[in-house]
Amino acid sequence: MPQLRKDPILGRWVIISTERARRPKDFPHVDSSPAEKECPFCKGRENQTPPEIFSIKDNQGNWRVRVVPSKKPFLNPNVEFWKKGRGPYDLINALGSHEVVIETPEHIHNLADLSEDYVKDVLSTYCLRFKELEKDSRIKYILAFKNYGWDAGGGRIKHARSQLIATPVNLKRVKEELEGAKSYYNYHERCVFCDIIHQELNEGERIVLDEDGFIALVPFAPRFPFETWILPKEHSPDFYNVCDKNIAGLARIFKKVLLKLKVLLNDPPYNYVIHTAPFRRPYPGYWSTIEEDYHWHIEITPRLTRVAGFEWGSGFYICPTLPEEAAKFLAETKV
Repeated sequence: MPQLRKDPILGRWVIISTERARRPKDFPHVDSSPAEKECPFCKGRENQTPPEIFSIKDNQGNWRVRVVPSKKPFLNPNVEFWKKGRGPYDLINALGSHEVVIETPEHIHNLADLSEDYVKDVLSTYCLRFKELEKDSRIKYILAFKNYGWDAGGGRIKHARSQLIATPVNLKRVKEELEGAKSYYNYHERCVFCDIIHQELNEGERIVLDEDGFIALVPFAPRFPFETWILPKEHSPDFYNVCDKNIAGLARIFKKVLLKLKVLLNDPPYNYVIHTAPFRRPYPGYWSTIEEDYHWHIEITPRLTRVAGFEWGSGFYICPTLPEEAAKFLAETKV
């Protein structure tokens, strides 16, 4: 029988459609991307990108990871900040930053195919860029994300890269998480993410990996089949602090999860996002419990199904794979 499951953070309901139950082989992936253009991100073509903002280099001075401004940025750091109202409408100019993280000098598409050291360098780059962008007091939030594959919003060029977008406002999706986490904390005096981790460890049904101080799990109420989260087992609101603690452990489990998804689901398109607490700049009425109530995490969503009219009209998601089965398949996949 189908089940309705409630996300304990957002209060969002999900339909687990067991009547349409689908296993890994039921999600054949056909690459629908158009022909690839010449790649501007490979080594030796550095003059084809905007000037470098940041890089990690090897002992010979060759770059391993580069950060450049987007050629078509959504936001611009070189504008004067303003906000205004027009009747019921609010406007803010497009202040912010839009950066591209080129994850390897080699023409490799999937981050899963890079070594752990390269994955660690990519994650370290995120951390260091977060710390640098935080210095701009106008910036409230930074989202690190990847679009892998054409059906996940990736471009025609198949070179491993991700993006950082810094905004002067909190993002709606993150704000919903923040509010849900605060509401849970106000009632229970505990972090909802920590409680989820403890519950998952006790039940063991939705765990994919548990190692190096991190846990990878399929959430209780997933939006998409084989959706997987990675969380630090030690409570922490800020992703960028992982650089000072256990970046190698995070790189190890992150690569393993991406590789499991690739092997199990025939290299599917996917997105990942890193949800972290916004920058704290105290003001009257400042949210004082965010250090205790929020918990950073990575959400990885393979693009195996399409969102249709019911989802758009209702706010429900329909997932055709039981999360317990998805976790079992992933846990048993050898990489």
